[in-house]
Amino acid sequence: MESLGRHILVEYFDCSSEVLNDVILIEKAMVKASEAAGATIINSTFHHFSPFGVSGVVVIEESHLAVHTWPEYKYAALDLFTCGESVDPWISYEFLKDAFKAKSGSSLEMLRGSLSLLEKTDFDLKKQRDKIDKKITKPKVSRDIWFTERDDNIATSFRHTGDPLFRKKSSFQKVEIYDTYQYGKMLTCDGVAMCTEADEYAYHEMIVHVPMLTHPNPKKVLVIGGGDGGTVREVVKHESLEKVVLVEIDEVVIEASKKHLPTLSSAFDHPKLDLQISDGIQYVKDSPEQSFDIVIVDSTDPVGPAEGLFTETFYREVHRILKPEGLMIAQSESPRFNVKVFQEIYHCYRKVFGEDNVHCYLAYIPIYPSGMWSFSYCAKGDIHPIKNLKQQNVHNFSVNHNLRYYSDQIHYAAFILPQFVKDLLREEV
Repeated sequence: MESLGRHILVEYFDCSSEVLNDVILIEKAMVKASEAAGATIINSTFHHFSPFGVSGVVVIEESHLAVHTWPEYKYAALDLFTCGESVDPWISYEFLKDAFKAKSGSSLEMLRGSLSLLEKTDFDLKKQRDKIDKKITKPKVSRDIWFTERDDNIATSFRHTGDPLFRKKSSFQKVEIYDTYQYGKMLTCDGVAMCTEADEYAYHEMIVHVPMLTHPNPKKVLVIGGGDGGTVREVVKHESLEKVVLVEIDEVVIEASKKHLPTLSSAFDHPKLDLQISDGIQYVKDSPEQSFDIVIVDSTDPVGPAEGLFTETFYREVHRILKPEGLMIAQSESPRFNVKVFQEIYHCYRKVFGEDNVHCYLAYIPIYPSGMWSFSYCAKGDIHPIKNLKQQNVHNFSVNHNLRYYSDQIHYAAFILPQFVKDLLREEV
């Protein structure tokens, strides 16, 4: 052998974009490629970046195999570095070319640690090993697989067990559930985190109980979106409720939640629930005037199937189907992260409901970008979120139902906005 190691720089072209964007498939392929080459695996660490790309490395006793992918270009770059005569990196090269479904590839091999340039010392490795052999244990193979949601300026990562509990592509989006170490099971749609078992209660309690406990007698409620079931779970806790209609466009979201998120989907069999697998925009358009006391728009971000839920036309239809004292509540993005969308949404609400009838309130949800999330409180009549609040009723309700985020004090505090949020709401858009 003429060197200590062999280093191959690899490029694969015209790969499968779907494969290159699948962190679990790539991690398993890289591990198997290492094993096929005769390497001893120590650790694998891989990240998926939303919306595109995977980075990762398999650490082996004989060095490492690393990869980064660009699914949008069908391109992958790899670094295959092995030491010792027993490991052949070219076996990994051929294995991964097939695994990534690459139509072509290029490579450059370098010999690292040329023996002609090195002088071997008189270090007695066997003697040193014998002294501490009993203290050394063989490294335990570990996997570090990460889901990362990012844009050009910020990223949030979640380490998970490595294999999705649920993965299905519907007509609208790719729905997945991962088992994360910090937040429990996590629902994602098209690579964006929707909710987790550990902190979903903050979102669902705040989007529901703020309107339900300020409206004098909410009997009929419409929920647009919310296929995970968390919003409906909170709505049915109110005794005044006679009927709640849940309109979810994507049945796969409901399927995933029923199978793997029982703490959220517990109310799907409730007798007061009318579950509609339908387009929420069309459902609202077809509904009679003044047919609901409260409409809750529990939508994803304004892209994909939820894009139409962020238009003036839709909100005017919602206004039409609300009773005279009706309320509309919607998640309205982050004033720290989605500044432009946040401002545009509130400008639109005010055009529909009136300047004095739209109120912003905040909750803190760790898995969402920046952690600060906003909700809109839009009144068709003169119901005010603070003036109409009966504090003792709210306190009793939150205690009796063992709520984990919402309370009478949180209700008041949520409407006290930081100055920068007030400034954003005053600015022209």
